[in-house]
Amino acid sequence: MKKTILLSITASSFLIAGAYKIPEQSVNSMALGAAYVAHTDGADTAYFNPANMAFMEDKQFTEVGLTWAHLPRNEFEGFQAYSATEIYPASNKSEIENLQLPFMHYVAKPMGQFRWGASLTVPGGLTKRWESGQQKLFAEEFTLKVVEVNPVASYKVSDNFAVGGGLRFIYSEGVVNGDGAETTKPIKREMEGDTVEFGYNLAMTYRPTSDINMAATYRSNVDLKEEGKANLYLANMGNQYDASVTVPLPAALNLAVSKTWQDKYTVELNYERTYWSAYEKLDFEYGSALPNAILTAAFDDPKDRNWKDTDTFRIGVTAELTPTVTLMAGYAKDETPVNKKNLSYELPDSDADIYTVGVRVKHNDNLSYGVAYLHDAKESFSLAAGENKSGITGKFSGGGADLLSVGVAYTF
Repeated sequence: MKKTILLSITASSFLIAGAYKIPEQSVNSMALGAAYVAHTDGADTAYFNPANMAFMEDKQFTEVGLTWAHLPRNEFEGFQAYSATEIYPASNKSEIENLQLPFMHYVAKPMGQFRWGASLTVPGGLTKRWESGQQKLFAEEFTLKVVEVNPVASYKVSDNFAVGGGLRFIYSEGVVNGDGAETTKPIKREMEGDTVEFGYNLAMTYRPTSDINMAATYRSNVDLKEEGKANLYLANMGNQYDASVTVPLPAALNLAVSKTWQDKYTVELNYERTYWSAYEKLDFEYGSALPNAILTAAFDDPKDRNWKDTDTFRIGVTAELTPTVTLMAGYAKDETPVNKKNLSYELPDSDADIYTVGVRVKHNDNLSYGVAYLHDAKESFSLAAGENKSGITGKFSGGGADLLSVGVAYTF
């Protein structure tokens, strides 16, 4: 198989949780805006807080589902400067994207104080295309798929305290193309491939009373060490090079607390710290020196990123209206790690407000199904002349995302 050279793809991902994370990986988590760590009760507990598996009923739990993601256009009004004397109009729109993201979760019956489970999720991804204009040089196409298999286990320390954890097996594949044919820069890049990486996750839950859950989870940083081939062109003359680059999937810490009333109504508050500061530079290395200064400046010189750690605050509300119908809603205020100085067209990211709603219907004692909707509203922002190292001056608007998840859960 080809090996991936993902030119900033992990810095230009799905835009649901700042940069490229997709924390919502089930119907419940989508409906609650990922405020779903302290109070989890389905098969998706294996992914969001494996410690909570210790408190689940003595049954097996499964859930399968699919998320449809609609990514509106990013719109830009302004100019692209390559130097003090090379400044060109660059108003443009990216392409509309539509993606499908599956998820699967399973929790086994307990074995004494131990229990195991597993999840198959898509925790990150991107399709961003600028098919014309100055942007085409930087991001004609950036496509990334990330699939994670996460086997986990829990241990019930006492009736009100449990711990859990697991391993992260991550497969990613991507395509990165850029073409300067419509600009004054006659350069081009073509890259694609895949890679496999590993990490871990940890969790703990404490129940001071029967109606309060306090939880903490941690997902480790995973460095994507991509190796493969890069085709680089200057004035339609090209060569292939061995190439490598390392970019992080950042660590994330979640602290959450939930309170339940009358066994029907639950409110959860969640704080997430994502350690994006691990992403300092984008630095490609090649098996041999590039033949000229133009290709070196475009594709070999390290590009500063210097992202910052971010804070996300979430609230989720669950209401069991009847024995068969449960409503959920959530809100999150999400912070981008991307600074204006190092921003580029593959990720014109900004802070966002996230609104969610969903419903789960119990068909019988074993079968239930649900649907959830998420709207990610990105803030518009402007770059003043000289503020951006890539020479971007103007205003970004649009973007964001609309997601619809459906799922079926079965307990036996």
